Amino acid sequence: MNRAEFLARLRRGLVGLPAAAANEIVADYEAHFADGAAAGRSEAEVAEALGDPDRLARELKAEAGAQRWRQEPSASSAAGAVFGILGLGAIDILILLPIALPVFGTVLSLLLGGVGVFIAGGFVMVAGAFMGLPGGALAAALLGVGLMGLGIFMVGTMALLTKWLIDATVWYARLHYRVIKPALEPQA
Repeated sequence: MNRAEFLARLRRGLVGLPAAAANEIVADYEAHFADGAAAGRSEAEVAEALGDPDRLARELKAEAGAQRWRQEPSASSAAGAVFGILGLGAIDILILLPIALPVFGTVLSLLLGGVGVFIAGGFVMVAGAFMGLPGGALAAALLGVGLMGLGIFMVGTMALLTKWLIDATVWYARLHYRVIKPALEPQA
């Protein structure tokens, strides 16, 4: 494989990363080829030493997603980290997915349930006085405030649990990748 082919495959694999980050990565690999040429190595030798550009792109995208998650813990960066790690294609992801998806689904449904409880508490607090509930307007207001507090607790707890689950997923993938990386390297 020559320099142009290697860099083209690497650039195709980096689609989805911000353009500046992808250009910086490609420039780094172009520098490897320039250094190799200065040392008297052929383009094919440098490409072989660098490895498979498709695998490199998957690894770099997964690492970029994990770094973005550490710097900016948000829903979009969490999705980027999870999908980047899934893109590595480690075989045990097939084992992890049936466990992780129901856990993430349950957490998400409890988070949305917390939002629903908060909204219901607001409704009870405002409309409870007109509904003729036992205890009157004061009981309705207290029940509404209690439900709103429960909703806030549920949302906060599930948001924290979501962060921990994403951190654990990233940690697990990195640990696993470090273990299987020697097996993925070409044998001399």
